[in-house]
Amino acid sequence: MIGRRRLLAGALGLAAPSFIASGASAAAPRRLALLNLHTGERLAATYFEAGRYLPDALSAIDRILRDHRTGAVHPIAPGLLDLVASLSETLGGQGTVQVISGYRSPASNAALNARSSGVATRSLHIQGMAVDIRVPGVELGQVRKAALVLGRGGVGYYPQSDFVHVDIGRVRQW
Repeated sequence: MIGRRRLLAGALGLAAPSFIASGASAAAPRRLALLNLHTGERLAATYFEAGRYLPDALSAIDRILRDHRTGAVHPIAPGLLDLVASLSETLGGQGTVQVISGYRSPASNAALNARSSGVATRSLHIQGMAVDIRVPGVELGQVRKAALVLGRGGVGYYPQSDFVHVDIGRVRQW
């Protein structure tokens, strides 16, 4: 029986992540390649292996996704990392995911909220459960479609600002 995500991915012309397409074990290694556009820092790391999350890799990811305004580091939800890794793999997994915004401290979020109605007061960025990204070489609309197909949380589409917001909150789109 064909799964919903696999069917939708095919209908949109996207590759299904290997764990969906091949039925691979949930213990398969998971990797991310990230570039923080504000700090210029890069990271390529395997953060899940042999059925467990790797604390050193998670700490390195927390640091690269820190609030670039304040330097505050906060734990990033492993489920968000899994979502971004799945999204990257769905899109071909060829490049580094560019990060516009990962964790935001409450103070940074409040300042952004005061300047823009597009920033939620209780943003999931504050909880380490959201990230704003783009994928070089992939049209922004395709990133959005792939995130919607995965159906694992919120998807915000910001073509004027050239990024897609993904989070692991309730499934919704804007």
